[in-house]
Amino acid sequence: MSSMAAIPGTGPSTGPVGVVRKVARRRFADLPTDRTLVMGVVNVTDNSFSDGGNHFDAEAAIQHGLKLHYAGADLIDVGGESTAPGRDAVDPDEEQRRVLPVIEALVRAGAVVSVDTRHAATARAALDHGEVIINDVSGLNFEPEMAELVAESGAHYIITHNRGDAHTMDELADYDDVVTEVIHELSEVKDQFIAAGAQPEQLILDPGLGFAKSGEQNWELLRGVERLVALGFPVLVGASRKRFLGTLLADSRGHAPAPVERDHATAAVSALAAAHGVWAVRVHDVAASVDAVKVAAAWGGPNTAPQHS
Repeated sequence: MSSMAAIPGTGPSTGPVGVVRKVARRRFADLPTDRTLVMGVVNVTDNSFSDGGNHFDAEAAIQHGLKLHYAGADLIDVGGESTAPGRDAVDPDEEQRRVLPVIEALVRAGAVVSVDTRHAATARAALDHGEVIINDVSGLNFEPEMAELVAESGAHYIITHNRGDAHTMDELADYDDVVTEVIHELSEVKDQFIAAGAQPEQLILDPGLGFAKSGEQNWELLRGVERLVALGFPVLVGASRKRFLGTLLADSRGHAPAPVERDHATAAVSALAAAHGVWAVRVHDVAASVDAVKVAAAWGGPNTAPQHS
């Protein structure tokens, strides 16, 4: 473990934040620009599809976030509400109780942090702890207050394509041309944020794999990701451990591997996404994807790395 932080629970303080030694904070502007970035996932939930709630406790979540940080994650995405299909919503007050101690500790440890939230109140509270990126999977149904917050704060904001919510999204995966329609709907949301006063350089686009998409539609979006990159905005791809990868890897009897057994396929997506110029990949297993994006950068050469503001 680096001297920047102690493992939660091993230091003299009994609180999960106090055991993290404060260091110089990295900022968005400090992120590498010569390769695709890797965003590590910390789910502070009791019903995560990927880990089942292993990091629901704040101390466990901080320890996991530090592990990802030292494994080479460029960013750490902290979320307190599972938005997988069928999951129930979490009250913003409870969401903040879950994520704010984790965000504070990871920022103190020098990590660049994003908050995975659909709620402007939670995003605002997270921004009190520093230059936090807002990662919002609301899609077309974002809270109006979110656009105002992004404009006034200057925070970077990830627009995820989505339709409906966790209980309705699967019913709304009806597209004539999924790539064209996702680009159109992302552009609609982007334009609303700019109209509210946000600057284009604050905005990052995510095609929303798994959100109101069938398995084949996810593959179509990955095949068409260069069209999204061509819009000129940083693009985030989040395929990690998702159901469509499990379907791909299913055995002859149709039994899909558990989410934690899909990390090799995730790393393959990371390498290919990096080769097609995406800004970042959002993953659970950081080390494998760090290797994957470095290989893609070396293979592509110095003139093919994604650029971002």
